[in-house]
Amino acid sequence: MVGLHESPDEAAHCGSVSAATDPELMTPRYDGAGLAGVLPAVSAALGVPLPGLPSPQDPDWPMPAVPPARRAVVVLVDGLGLELLRRRSGHAPYLRSLLPDAGAITSGFPSTTATSMGTFGTGLPPGAHGLVGYEVLVPERDRLVNELSWLDGPDPLAWQPSSTVFEQLTAADVPVTMIGPAYFDGSGLTRAALRGATFRAADQPHARVPAALAALRAHPRCLVYLYWGEVDRAGHEHGCASSKWGEAVEEVDAALRRLAGQLPPDTLLVVTADHGMVDIPFADRIDLAIEPELGDGVRHLGGEARSPQLYVRPGATTDVWQRWNERLGDQAHVLTRQEALDAGWFGPPGTAEAAIRREEVSRRIGDIVISCRSAVAVVDSRCQPPRLLRLLGLHGALTRDEVLVPLLIRHPGGGRG
Repeated sequence: MVGLHESPDEAAHCGSVSAATDPELMTPRYDGAGLAGVLPAVSAALGVPLPGLPSPQDPDWPMPAVPPARRAVVVLVDGLGLELLRRRSGHAPYLRSLLPDAGAITSGFPSTTATSMGTFGTGLPPGAHGLVGYEVLVPERDRLVNELSWLDGPDPLAWQPSSTVFEQLTAADVPVTMIGPAYFDGSGLTRAALRGATFRAADQPHARVPAALAALRAHPRCLVYLYWGEVDRAGHEHGCASSKWGEAVEEVDAALRRLAGQLPPDTLLVVTADHGMVDIPFADRIDLAIEPELGDGVRHLGGEARSPQLYVRPGATTDVWQRWNERLGDQAHVLTRQEALDAGWFGPPGTAEAAIRREEVSRRIGDIVISCRSAVAVVDSRCQPPRLLRLLGLHGALTRDEVLVPLLIRHPGGGRG
């Protein structure tokens, strides 16, 4: 399949082989070694196997054992990358106690919240669920949509029509409660990736553990999903090497210790994350306002700073690719859409039955897809809001710090995984 705006001749001249041999690049996994396998594994532990999704019954299942349970709590700590947790584990004594038996799993590509929530919530790769970035093209409108805010976005159920794990559990008479900030209730991203749960708002950190415990005690067999966003916010605003980041980790660590100490004895606790993070100095950012020649032939700059997606004008793929490849050099991998698909960044090729969906989703992906390797990022201060340009901690690329996330398991009754 050739990119939407490129000819076969253009695509043939845009090859890049460095991504295939780069030892620093973390190729995302969409099986049990990836975020896609977390909820299917928990679902199986609750007695509801999900056909067609990653399964603990697979003979080569790489994930740590998830024991049977009557109830489960899955906590997703936004931005808590595994490498960050290892380096700064002094701030997290409880989570550190689970690290010796932790699994190292990958998020996906791009390593960003909207895409990761799609993968986490459906058990599918981005090429199937269709949430392929922070800002992506709506082909029918030829404009970008922010898949995190979903402002003026498409119908979430049409954009992502596959059943979520929460829907399948609810259909199997296993109640699911989702705990998070009130503004997530009914949001476009929630409806696209996490629909099927009963929502319970808990805006303040101190309200979350009581809400989770109340939801668990309301049902003899259930799943509770708890989202925690303060670590990601601290990393973005102050940097993931900052004291503020450490304080945010200390807060969630203390809360999870309290939660674990009060769980009913038949309850499984799983802690994971949607991506990691890196600090990118502002002086090391490429700004299209200062280097406008990089915008030649580009209709839209999508994706995000660490993983830009370029939507180019018809016939311009070769020129744009060469210009960006020369500018970024060994600081990034610059691939055509087809190369990124072939490399498995958005998931494996899949079955013939999924071909129509893959073709539909591929039209949302940039004609050129970039994953930064070193401390560099791409911005455009002419049109991006100041709050976005001020973020110090970033993510989205395929480095270890951005892609590897923890899988921490506390067995029912208090044992480690």
